[in-house]
Amino acid sequence: MIESIPSCEHWRVERDSDDILWLFLNRKGEAVNSLSAEVLLELDLLIGHAERRTPRGLAILSDKTTGFILGADIRQFGTFTEAEAVTRSIRQVHDMFSRLERLSCPTVAAFEGYCLGGGLELALSCSYRIARDLPATKIGFPEIQLGIFPGFGGSARSVSRIGGMKAMELMLSARQINARQAHALGLVDEVIGRHEELFWAARRAIMTHRKSRGPGLVARLSNTGPARRVLAKQMRKQTALRAREEHYPAPYRLIDTWEQYGGDSKAMMQAEAVAVGRLMVTPQAAGLRRVFGLMERLKREGKQSDFRARRVHVVGAGVMGGDIAAWCVLQGLEVSLQDREMKFIEPALKRAETLFKKKRLEPAAVKAAMERLRPDVEGALVSQADVVIEVIVERLDAKQALLSSLEPRLKPGAILATNTSSIPLEELATALQNPARLIGLHFFNPVAKMPLVEVVQSAHSDPEMLRRGAAFCGQINRYPLPVKSSPGFLVNRILAPYMLEAMIVHQEGIPIEAIDAAAEAFGMPMGPVELADTVGLDVCLMVMNTLTSGRAQLSLNPLVEKATAQLRRHVEQGHLGRKSGRGFYQWEKDKAVRNHAQTADHDLSALSARLIKAYTDECEVALADGIVADADLLDAGMVFGTGFAPFRGGPLHYLKTATFAAHDASTATGEE
Repeated sequence: MIESIPSCEHWRVERDSDDILWLFLNRKGEAVNSLSAEVLLELDLLIGHAERRTPRGLAILSDKTTGFILGADIRQFGTFTEAEAVTRSIRQVHDMFSRLERLSCPTVAAFEGYCLGGGLELALSCSYRIARDLPATKIGFPEIQLGIFPGFGGSARSVSRIGGMKAMELMLSARQINARQAHALGLVDEVIGRHEELFWAARRAIMTHRKSRGPGLVARLSNTGPARRVLAKQMRKQTALRAREEHYPAPYRLIDTWEQYGGDSKAMMQAEAVAVGRLMVTPQAAGLRRVFGLMERLKREGKQSDFRARRVHVVGAGVMGGDIAAWCVLQGLEVSLQDREMKFIEPALKRAETLFKKKRLEPAAVKAAMERLRPDVEGALVSQADVVIEVIVERLDAKQALLSSLEPRLKPGAILATNTSSIPLEELATALQNPARLIGLHFFNPVAKMPLVEVVQSAHSDPEMLRRGAAFCGQINRYPLPVKSSPGFLVNRILAPYMLEAMIVHQEGIPIEAIDAAAEAFGMPMGPVELADTVGLDVCLMVMNTLTSGRAQLSLNPLVEKATAQLRRHVEQGHLGRKSGRGFYQWEKDKAVRNHAQTADHDLSALSARLIKAYTDECEVALADGIVADADLLDAGMVFGTGFAPFRGGPLHYLKTATFAAHDASTATGEE
């Protein structure tokens, strides 16, 4: 009796007349494919079927248009609380993928779209890999961003397939590459151009017994013991420039594992299971998984409207306006840039060209991008724009005058947005015939690096315009955060007391280098003083004035007045921070010049506790004031808008878990 194919919920399975076993993944009830426990259990049954009744070949594809496999199901990671349980689970997957690898027939993974994490690890277990050359095809190992490293055999197989140097760079950077780049590395064996070719290319590979090419001599040499020791040392140095080991242990454990076992694939796989098991249950990994969930929440905010912009008009060619325009061009939009005279637009055009080249665009692509960025001194193209954004001087009267002149020239359905960083929209909207049309789209500096945009709602804002604004953010690869109009909105409101506390500490005689070092020791990507310089001291002063004028306990504090006076002096002297080349720091080649000797003899732990308290106190007040809908959105805003230590999961999450940790510690010592 011929064994029947196991019945599956998540896999569509066919065995054709050529005796090829086709496995099409279509995870039930999900928009994208991921390797959940249920999906893997069914795959285990299908591999068992292939072992007992060997087909001519086995091919794995996706039945979804959203891509191949996004990775393991991160939502199920949190069910593990013990490292040993994680390691046991990983070893079960290792066994399954190794059985797939040992099948006596050709095995092929053919994909388009996302092939990430566990999806790539599954593909590497096949004897041949085919990818479609498509902008949406993204291949890589993002696990480091989740506080772990590839655990389904991916670290061992990748260093074996393409060599330690290339594989480690891919894993440590979490970089996502396209099909042709993956082919050049050796991760992919064949690149095709059309969707229809995936099936036939997989069939052809099976019928002709095609196999993945082995690693070259250089790749093999990079896995030898002496090479691993030298390269691992350099990798640790490079990693230390980006992440502290106590904050982000995963890259360091990956380097350790490869250095010790990289010459023996089986031993490295065993070590991988243990190391990833331990990492999975760390607080850092839990915090990073939470941040991933917050990112997905913000992405969903941008999918509540079908609005798609084609043309954008930006008024104000300063640093922010020019950089917003350049970023929109980089995302494929046509952009017109307006200012009083051409001489104000020209520096923005030069910065845009520098950005395009920095993004490694080919010369022809740079030229095409520059052609999509059109100077428009007279504002003649306002009427053609789907999105109009004002980014002029932060003065109520100036903004009101501009908005009232733009309103009658807008085409129906176009978004009218302000990038104000502190002025309530209700005040700006008084200049409009239809106040409901105005929304805030508050970008952060530097625009090309900061992924968050606050979508600001006034008391009058049209909900449809807000949805369109959020959709526009998603279109240009930015995360929309819905916030209520209020002085400073969310991010600047919370940053203000944090930076003010830093300046008060400085007035007490603590060097700015020590202040920033304390924040960085906590896990911030930069300290509050350097952040103030980066945001712009003029913007900081404006937000600070707004904050202190409404709070008597601050405005009457003599140290607050001294700190504000120092900030005002910097602004009056034109020392605005990074954008002017000088602020609290001197800036050279876009980097703050710091005297690290100034950090000696200071209690950085006490300093950081003081700074973070100012930060989290304001978070709690902002949440109580309803600036955002819930604590998750607040945490998302502060992680993606200010870089709040991602491994801590967000400021309110940190505050809650830190409180629990303190309670547990006091209970353990008998205190209450």
